[in-house]
Amino acid sequence: MPAPTEITVQQLSRQTGLPGAPAIIDVRSDGEYQAHSRLLPLARRHCSQNVSRWSKQYVGQSSVVICQNGSSPSQATAAALRHEGIDAQTLVGGFEAWRAERQPSVRGDRIPERDGEGRTVWVTRARPKVVRVGCPWLIRRFIDPSAVILFVPPAEVAGVAKHASAAPFDVPGEFWSDRGERTTFDVMLEEFGLNIEPLAHLALIVRGADTGRLDLTPQSAGLLAACLGYSRMYRDDLEQLNATMAHFDAVYRWARDATDERHG
Repeated sequence: MPAPTEITVQQLSRQTGLPGAPAIIDVRSDGEYQAHSRLLPLARRHCSQNVSRWSKQYVGQSSVVICQNGSSPSQATAAALRHEGIDAQTLVGGFEAWRAERQPSVRGDRIPERDGEGRTVWVTRARPKVVRVGCPWLIRRFIDPSAVILFVPPAEVAGVAKHASAAPFDVPGEFWSDRGERTTFDVMLEEFGLNIEPLAHLALIVRGADTGRLDLTPQSAGLLAACLGYSRMYRDDLEQLNATMAHFDAVYRWARDATDERHG
């Protein structure tokens, strides 16, 4: 049984991808990370020996510290964070245990460079409907909860991307864009290496809604209707995104836990 300051892989995995998931602090050494350059969803890497330099950004958040195998580096870091009043647990077995249980991980080399506040910055066309809401949802739930999403006129995406050092997405010709029949949402799953069944199921729903192929899944028509409804409820794109996040949360949770459940 784990100590009160520890969390198991199964306990943490149940929170992955959901609102309120803890911050993940990865204190593996450079060598350990380079040997297998994957990160837990939402993880950021930090040095375990200078905790006071970066700890303030986690004030008010619950966090889980991981090292290679759940030993001294993560234990020392979590203890130092708790000393500063930050809620911090360690992952039992560390990264090795997470990997051994085939839990989702992210390709670290695909995450864009962060800004001065440690956030990834993304830019896309204004007035989002389906994919331009789904991709920010994926980013904020699995890559970077503090990600900055910039919505701008289509003609301004390239210029804003350069000016703001932002990664453009769902824009023709860019890396993060549709490829054949696959939407940008599909591409993000593939490139980040998030090959888990609930996200694959959600991606198919999104593809049907985004491309008008409502025969792909029974849920695609409902997602399209909801996204179009939100786009008409809100004039401000960020307000629309924030409101629609909960809808994607619900569909993801259904895809993860409730596909076999029937009403009544």
